[in-house]
Amino acid sequence: MGDDSEWMKLPVDQKCEHKLWKARLSGYEEALKIFQKIKDEKSPEWSKFLGLIKKLVTDSNAVVQLKGLEAALVYVENAHVAGKTTGEVVSGVVSKVFNQPKAKAKELGIEICLMYIEIEKGEAVQEELLKGLDNKNPKIVVACIETLRKALSEFGSKIILLKPIIKVLPKLFESREKAVRDEAKLIAVEIYRWIRDALRPPLQNINSVQLKELEEEWVKLPTGAPKPSRFLRSQQELEAKLEQQQSAGGDAEGGGDDGDEVPQIDAYELLEAVEILSKLPKDFYDKIEAKKWQERKEALEAVEVLVKNPKLEAGDYADLVKALKKVVGKDTNVMLVALAAKCLTGLAVGLRKKFGQYAGHVVPTILEKFKEKKPQVVQALQEAIDAIFLTTTLQNISEDVLAVMDNKNPTIKQQTSLFIARSFRHCTASTLPKSLLKPFCAALLKHINDSAPEVRDAAFEALGTALKVVGEKAVNPFLADVDKLKLDKIKECSEKVELVHGKKAGLAADKKESKPVPGRTATSGAAGDKDTKDISAPKPGPLKKAPTTKAGGPPKKGKPAAPGSTGSAGTKNKKGPETKEIVEPELSIEVCEEKASAVLPATCIQLLDSSNWKERLACMEEFQKAVELMDRTEMPCQALVRMLAKKPGWKETNFQVMQMKLHIVALIAQKGNFSKTSAQIVLDGLVDKIGDVKCGNNAKEAMTAIAEACMLPWTAEQVMSMAFSQKNPKNQSETLNWLSNAIKEFGFSGLNVKAFISNVKTALAATNPAVRTSAITLLGVMYLYVGPSLRMFFEDEKPALLSQIDAEFEKMQGQSPPAPTRGISKHSISGTDEGEDGDEPDEVGTDVVDLLPRTEISDKITSELVSKISDKNWKIRKEGLDEVAGIINEAKFIQPNIGELPTALKGRLNDSNKILVQQTLNILQQLAVAMGPNIKQHVKNLGIPIITVLGDSKNNVRAAALATVNAWAEQTGMKEWLEGEDLSEELKKENPFLRQELLGWLAEKLPTLRSTPTDLILCVPHLYSCLEDRNGDVRKKAQDALPFFMMHLGYEKMAKATGKLKPTSKDQVLAMLEKAKANMPAKPAASAKASSKPMGGSAPAKFQPSSAPVEDSVSSTVEPKPDPKKAKALGVSSKVKSAQGKKVPSKTSLKEDEDKSGPIFIVVPNGKEQRMKDEKGLKVLKWNFTTPRDEYIEQLKTQMSSCVAKWLQDEMFHSDFQHHNKALAVMVDHLESEKEGVIGCLDLILKWLTLRFFDTNTSVLMKALEYLKLLFTLLSEEEYHLTENEASSFIPYLILKVGEPKDVIRKDVRAILNRMCLVYPASKMFPFIMEGTKSKNSKQRAECLEELGCLVESYGMNVCQPTPGKALKEIAIHIGDRDNAVRNAALNTIVTVYNVHGDQVFKLIGTLSEKDMSMLEERIKRSAKRPSAAPVKQVEEKPPRTQSINSNANMLRKGPAEDMSSKLNQARSMSGHPEAAQIVRREFQLDLDEIENDNGTVRCEMPELVQHKLDDIFEPVLIPEPKIRAVSPHFDDMHSNTASTINFIISQVASGDINTSIQALTQIDEVLRQEDKAEAMSGHIDQFLIATFMQLRLIYNTHMADEKLEKDEIIKLYSCIIGNMISLFQIESLAREASTGVLKDLMHGLITLMLDSRIEDLEEGQQVIRSVNLLVVKVLEKSDQTNILSALLVLLQDSLLATASSPKFSELVMKCLWRMVRLLPDTINSINLDRILLDIHIFMKVFPKEKLKQCKSEFPIRTLKTLLHTLCKLKGPKILDHLTMIDNKNESELEAHLCRMMKHSMDQTGSKSDKETEKGASRIDEKSSKAKVNDFLAEIFKKIGSKENTKEGLAELYEYKKKYSDADIEPFLKNSSQFFQSYVERGLRVIEMEREGKGRIPASTGNTNGEEVGPSVYLERLKILRQRCGLDNTKQDERPPLTSLLSKPAVPPVASSTDMLHSKLSQLRESREQHQHSDLDSNQTHSSGSVTTSSSSTANIDDLKKRLERIKSSRK
Repeated sequence: MGDDSEWMKLPVDQKCEHKLWKARLSGYEEALKIFQKIKDEKSPEWSKFLGLIKKLVTDSNAVVQLKGLEAALVYVENAHVAGKTTGEVVSGVVSKVFNQPKAKAKELGIEICLMYIEIEKGEAVQEELLKGLDNKNPKIVVACIETLRKALSEFGSKIILLKPIIKVLPKLFESREKAVRDEAKLIAVEIYRWIRDALRPPLQNINSVQLKELEEEWVKLPTGAPKPSRFLRSQQELEAKLEQQQSAGGDAEGGGDDGDEVPQIDAYELLEAVEILSKLPKDFYDKIEAKKWQERKEALEAVEVLVKNPKLEAGDYADLVKALKKVVGKDTNVMLVALAAKCLTGLAVGLRKKFGQYAGHVVPTILEKFKEKKPQVVQALQEAIDAIFLTTTLQNISEDVLAVMDNKNPTIKQQTSLFIARSFRHCTASTLPKSLLKPFCAALLKHINDSAPEVRDAAFEALGTALKVVGEKAVNPFLADVDKLKLDKIKECSEKVELVHGKKAGLAADKKESKPVPGRTATSGAAGDKDTKDISAPKPGPLKKAPTTKAGGPPKKGKPAAPGSTGSAGTKNKKGPETKEIVEPELSIEVCEEKASAVLPATCIQLLDSSNWKERLACMEEFQKAVELMDRTEMPCQALVRMLAKKPGWKETNFQVMQMKLHIVALIAQKGNFSKTSAQIVLDGLVDKIGDVKCGNNAKEAMTAIAEACMLPWTAEQVMSMAFSQKNPKNQSETLNWLSNAIKEFGFSGLNVKAFISNVKTALAATNPAVRTSAITLLGVMYLYVGPSLRMFFEDEKPALLSQIDAEFEKMQGQSPPAPTRGISKHSISGTDEGEDGDEPDEVGTDVVDLLPRTEISDKITSELVSKISDKNWKIRKEGLDEVAGIINEAKFIQPNIGELPTALKGRLNDSNKILVQQTLNILQQLAVAMGPNIKQHVKNLGIPIITVLGDSKNNVRAAALATVNAWAEQTGMKEWLEGEDLSEELKKENPFLRQELLGWLAEKLPTLRSTPTDLILCVPHLYSCLEDRNGDVRKKAQDALPFFMMHLGYEKMAKATGKLKPTSKDQVLAMLEKAKANMPAKPAASAKASSKPMGGSAPAKFQPSSAPVEDSVSSTVEPKPDPKKAKALGVSSKVKSAQGKKVPSKTSLKEDEDKSGPIFIVVPNGKEQRMKDEKGLKVLKWNFTTPRDEYIEQLKTQMSSCVAKWLQDEMFHSDFQHHNKALAVMVDHLESEKEGVIGCLDLILKWLTLRFFDTNTSVLMKALEYLKLLFTLLSEEEYHLTENEASSFIPYLILKVGEPKDVIRKDVRAILNRMCLVYPASKMFPFIMEGTKSKNSKQRAECLEELGCLVESYGMNVCQPTPGKALKEIAIHIGDRDNAVRNAALNTIVTVYNVHGDQVFKLIGTLSEKDMSMLEERIKRSAKRPSAAPVKQVEEKPPRTQSINSNANMLRKGPAEDMSSKLNQARSMSGHPEAAQIVRREFQLDLDEIENDNGTVRCEMPELVQHKLDDIFEPVLIPEPKIRAVSPHFDDMHSNTASTINFIISQVASGDINTSIQALTQIDEVLRQEDKAEAMSGHIDQFLIATFMQLRLIYNTHMADEKLEKDEIIKLYSCIIGNMISLFQIESLAREASTGVLKDLMHGLITLMLDSRIEDLEEGQQVIRSVNLLVVKVLEKSDQTNILSALLVLLQDSLLATASSPKFSELVMKCLWRMVRLLPDTINSINLDRILLDIHIFMKVFPKEKLKQCKSEFPIRTLKTLLHTLCKLKGPKILDHLTMIDNKNESELEAHLCRMMKHSMDQTGSKSDKETEKGASRIDEKSSKAKVNDFLAEIFKKIGSKENTKEGLAELYEYKKKYSDADIEPFLKNSSQFFQSYVERGLRVIEMEREGKGRIPASTGNTNGEEVGPSVYLERLKILRQRCGLDNTKQDERPPLTSLLSKPAVPPVASSTDMLHSKLSQLRESREQHQHSDLDSNQTHSSGSVTTSSSSTANIDDLKKRLERIKSSRK
């Protein structure tokens, strides 16, 4: 028990997590009790248990788990935070509860899942359950299906998404487990209950037996529509209210509910779309035009088969539709007409909404074809037109249908009416508005009087259907003149009609007459839709009583219309009994007297008509008192006003009495429930008195009060009609004045513009100027709300009047409509505020345009004009377009029927002539204005193609397209654009221009909409792909649009849509969504928003139904806001587009503008210094953090408050990034004007910018960097020095950004770093950047290393801190980095240092691993640069201020250096910047020429040379050029740009971009193919081959593995490479330049390529391999035979050593060697055998005979033997003389082997003559003497190589050469570096001259005493110079053996290009230590440069530069 007592003391949460099950059980029980006790669902207690809930359901002990499940259920049911646990708990239930044997556990688990659904977490639950269906445990699967079934059964198909379940059903039916199959059957039955036959297509492929069983079950189901039995929390309150209403009002709601449960899923959505356009027969379009009807029939049958697919993929069906339409309209064979109609039906059914764009073309043709009598044709046409109707809207085809109604043919009339009737059945009250009903009713009324009975019957049916859809109230006005008999017939038809959407519409409207249901206003787009479960309520129709009607049409006398009474309905409904007041019956005078006497004093009533005015006055006073004391509910308003109107009534002569009377009317209207009936009694009198001087004001006051009681729109209409029905001009002008004021006070909502315009026109025509003036004033006020379109109605007025109107409009321009102050007192509940701007914009919009007379232009759009527009000749096309523009201009306002014009214009939108595209766009813009809102019907077929033009590459075309789209959207609203898939299809296209323009447009339009069609979700996947688009602008636009998509779709839907993305993309997108969620604007629905968020050209927002819950929720949120703001809602203009868009914001911003004047940075004396002191004294935090914490931000805010304008600071520290952008924009604007302020606050500005670096928003970052560039430019102009404090708190954070993934940002940061060097010393920048190289971000490391390289290049070595050694060691570490870019950057940086500093680099970087060292040496070699003199900038390492070199420095820094980041590798690896190179070459060319011509001028002239260089730097000296040309054919290459161009092109060969590489190869190929140009490549061969095999390596490793790359591209690249090589290796002189190392790598690349199996799989792969074969043969034959043989030996050695190497590889290398062996007899004399034997020696050392014999293959040993055997055979015993390069021959296996072979061959040839034997013997003797000679020479060379004995060694060598003139010293020289050879050569020549007394050469001795020397000396010098440049001397004379060596330096045998470099560099280092001569030093610089090109020096600038240096130094 001890244990027990311990855990019993623990608190609940610890018990619940205890390891003892008893403890947990007890804990769960306690938790359950706690949960049951907490009453408040929002109690903080719940949050404490959040972490426990998953444990409760997943407990390992079954008993405990049961208790846990109970507790969890209670928790989920009651806790407001439970939703947060959905995912983990439901997945726990699925995995740990559903597999339990206990039924109780499963039940509880299911209950928990259902409870989560109830608390609005349906999607998450469903997601987990669907995952559970993949579980291997069938128990879990069954339970998941059961849960889904129960959820569907209880919550219905609106909450449980069926699509994902239906997708997995077939798989469940295939399960091996019977239980799963049975459960699947049950859920299939349940789904069928909800969506009926939509379930059949997805299940058509399941087992037939199962399908049969299902069919049997389905039949048993009840036919009634199912209803959910359980509701979400948000629906439960609503449901309760609805039930109350139902119990009170019978079945009023029945219809609404039925309509609500329309199946969400339709079979169509579950099908895969089929693409049929490509499957059309190729000759379809020819056949369909064929003369034989059989051929036409074949064509149609082919289409019929294709369109039977139930769902078709979207595409351009225009041509197909056109062809089918032609058959329907023109074909004489009726059978084909029927067939074509069937095809159209199939297309319409398969495409649905996507067919809508073609509907307009086809409908008239089909309707006219109804003249056919044959039933099968008629039936086919009916089916076609019905199917087509469903793809479009009645509005869109109304014009076409109405046009056909006037046809004389009775069958056409009959069928058209029947079609209208069928169409009406698909409509609801909202989709059949009055504007549409009116013209249809008018046409049908003609038909009910037709002579043909079938026409009459069809018309009756159509009218009956309309009556059923919208209710009698809406239709009755149009049936006023129909006699009773016909009216009864219409009603009879109406009763028979069954609507597609059930009976809801008409019934609802009719019932409301007697029983107004609160808040049932028309909803067709407002969010309220879903709250009020109401679909109906007739939208149009002027009614006397019904509160639900919307403003409609001009007032009809006798039937006072109720324009805009929607608002009043919404408001008054809320007060229960008041609603009846609106429809107050007219009372008789007796009843009124009775009612009045009950509330008024008796004396008062008696004295009303007294003849004494004083009595009447006293009576009025009593009347007033009584009214003032009366209670609202008791006040009989109608009775009281009748009493006032009683004789003398309004004819009262005494003004005092009259004033009093009018005041009482106002009081009654304000205090009582004043109805329109009461108002009509008094209004006439009021209007009569309004012009009265004394009583006018009282009359206006009374009218205002009535307007407030009965709504202004109604009152205004009554008053206006009364005023203009009398003659008194004073009354008229005052009425207009009153109205002007009233509109300002009440707002414009609901006013009937039509009615006013006719009255205003009358007023403008009045003779009385006061009336005209008032009318113009009223127009001015209306202009505020309606906008510029108002002017259209007065264009035919006289010019003088028109100018007055314009003047008035101009006054109003820029003003915003005032906020309404009245009209909200009685209905200030915010629900109404929303209602107030409800539908009005649309209403007024349509009113305004409805009034315009429209011209029919379809007859002018002739077929000739259409063919003109489509002509082949652009001029004729232009003429056609001009004509169209003319027609539209002339007509001004046109009817929507424009014939074939849309198709013709659509064709021109993708015209190849951009001018015509622009012209077409202009015409479309005109068209939008001319057609007005009717342009809607052309959105799909013309509007969407305009959007396509947004993808044009030309800026001006895109701008024109955008303007056109905006013009259209202004007329149509956005709904039409967003419906359907068209917009998402456009966004899908991967055109960056199209994407960025379209997203920009959506980002502008979406925020202005209150609601959007559901199809907007289709754009989301493409929006996500735009977020990751390669194009930065597209990404930015997508990010900007994201919040607005979310505003309409909600975060949940958007997050769900990420499900299909790749995991990495998903994470990124979700992060962006999170961010967008924070920035998501509210929808522009709430009243307060209306004032500040203009609703642009938005689709008209509808009234929000004001049902009770809406009221509560909205009012609670808006109440705290001040009244005026609330009031503003009413001021939302009725023409939102024009007025609001411009004006509302201006009002709010006026005040801000006043604040924003003045400086943004305040200069505080010593402010900055004080801040620095504070930071040093640790009074404030030091600006140092990894991410900015709140205290840093607060500190910065505080510091800024004293020196930054308050409003700017608010923007800077706002939570929304857009405000940061604004702040930056302001800072940029003020940069120049407030230099002092900027510098004074610089530390704070930089700190604030560092905070921006931590934002994730790219637009802010880009703006910040833009600002920084400008800032540092300004600072350098101001010669400002950055302080240490500013630098240290800014630079580290800037350097973080250099690692950004976006190129454009990195580029900007690098540019800023460059500019910073002008205001902060580069040497101080260096440590910061060095610190950046330690980052984890590889991009940052790479960029920092690049930047370091740039600093060194620009500022020299002094910039390296703390010391060059330490810095370089740090940099060198990165050569071994994991990341390739970092390695490259480190190598490049060290190469840069090498170029600046020469060999010293190797000392500075210290020891590197062998691999790193070889990489570095390879890179130095590839860079093809010699160490240059220290850079110009060394002098001014500090920021340039006053030095004269300042500008030059800037130029250098901004030129090459700024560009470095992007072009670094390319520029460095080859020739540097071409411009820079040119300058250098120019300078040195001058110097060189001077020196060449100067015949040994003495040292004192040296300074002049320097002077000379500076003066003539830009003047080419022409004299020496011919000389140089004469000497060398290549010399002009040096001076021209050829060398650097070739370097540059070669650098591009190795590019990672295939196209760049191909272009470079093509250029080189051109050079190689032309004999005269091919020489230019000389000296570049190694470089070119290195680039080529690098490219081969890149293809092999990277491109071939890249899935995205087209393999054709790779084949193309291979072809180019191989072609180039073959060209190169056909030119022997060039082929021989290839050095051993390079050839080895090249052969390696080619053989690897031949063995690449991936190539063989490609189509043209075999061809590539054959070409490579050919190339290899060429390489073997044409290369320098020594080099290639050596290369192959080394390659064989490597391949045998490498474990990874394939045996096939070695085999191919050996085959190459055999081929070489075959060539040996011809080539033996040109081969350097010493080198080859050395290679064989090394090979045998690595692979002794024993090791070779162990090889799997015997080939290697045979190959080696064959080679040696052939050599012995060809050279005989002489072969032994060629072992000079082998150090210790005695150890060499090779020597022994050769001796054996020789001996063997001697034995073989024993029979030969003695003479030959003797010869052989003497050879062997000779050999022994040669060995001695070799030892002797080796000694001599050792002396020459040592510091002390150099001269002695040279003297001995000279003696030896004299003695043995035929002695061969070549091998020794060949083994040394080039400068050593030239040194020996010169040394020998000096000795020769000294001994023979020929004078002296000014060489190593440094003697310059100016004695006369002979020309031969200079000839020698010239030769040496020429040799150094690799130029040919043979033309002059035969060279001595020594110089022949120098002309083409022999390359020592090395393993590869890298090893070769390694050995040369090591020799360099040795020689540095050995030689002290200044001559050697200068030579050394030369050689280290020449080493970098492989076999012969490239004629390059650096070489010339070195020559100059050398010549100078040799003269000192």
